[in-house]
Amino acid sequence: MRVEDLYIRGTGVRLPASLPVADAVASGDCPARVAAATGVVSVAYSPGESAAEMAVHAARTALERAGGSGGDTDLILHADTYHQGQDLWPVASYVQRETLGNNCPAIEIRQMSNGGMAALDLAHSYLTAVPGRRDALLTTADRFCEPGIDRWHTDPGTPYADGATALVLSRRGGYARLRSLAMLADPELEPLHRGDEPFGRAPFSHRVPVDFEEAKRSFVARVGMSYAVTRAHAGQQTVLKQALADADLELGDVDWVVLPHFGRRRLQSIYYQPFGIDPARTAWEWSRTVGHLGAGDQFASLDHLVVSGRAAPGDRCLLVGVGAGYSWGSAVVEILDRPDWAHAA
Repeated sequence: MRVEDLYIRGTGVRLPASLPVADAVASGDCPARVAAATGVVSVAYSPGESAAEMAVHAARTALERAGGSGGDTDLILHADTYHQGQDLWPVASYVQRETLGNNCPAIEIRQMSNGGMAALDLAHSYLTAVPGRRDALLTTADRFCEPGIDRWHTDPGTPYADGATALVLSRRGGYARLRSLAMLADPELEPLHRGDEPFGRAPFSHRVPVDFEEAKRSFVARVGMSYAVTRAHAGQQTVLKQALADADLELGDVDWVVLPHFGRRRLQSIYYQPFGIDPARTAWEWSRTVGHLGAGDQFASLDHLVVSGRAAPGDRCLLVGVGAGYSWGSAVVEILDRPDWAHAA
């Protein structure tokens, strides 16, 4: 859809520490073949902070940069994929209490790695549905740790990272303008991350740590590799084309393509080769030092491009997301100004 009068006022990222992949290989935690195939040199790592605490840190940064307050914020959406630090607990309400303390809806989104893009789409609809609504605070956070997740083996093509992101979407203006949004789902691919295991009664009843490769092998054995690859490519292609068309652009017109923080081989097969995307137009050189942040890759890379000065006023950025389920998201963001906080960073 074409988007009118909706802006990004501020972003924030929390990456507590960094774990070199070479150290993980030397300790035997990360197989050398995984390091070579992914090209990732380090991953963000949280020695102690929960996902929820990291989300609060990122949110406070984004709100400070946006000049936002509880009175300005009409919606809080928190996207995640894994345990947030407490059981049976509304993490979005914790983010709300620790940041704004207001009374707007605070809602958790579980759309896996497409959660940040889903939040962007839902926030757009919420803010534009009623006159007078102003800002939405979007946060993402995950801490990928045992026993449920092995950051090197759970999904070998993509080393998982710990961290949080935040973005303030606003009708009050901002340093960047949201020009278009596109979302699509294909539930026929849902078994790709479920496999053949029966449903359990409690978390991690099967495959501890989680093994996405085994689930994918089970699905592909039933339907064939070409079926899965064709449907996955079609979904991604659909949202890319839609977001670009609604912004009156072609892929060659955009200055930056903000991709998921996958490993190099997976990026090559899903994006670089099929769409003719030059890695130099992406945040790869930075994202390979961070790893996959679950739902937060797009917000994190956009923040990096702006703070580092690589994305300049006038640049158009295409945000691309995909998540198990299966769903895809894409958005075009135009940089209008270089914010003061980017100069100071």
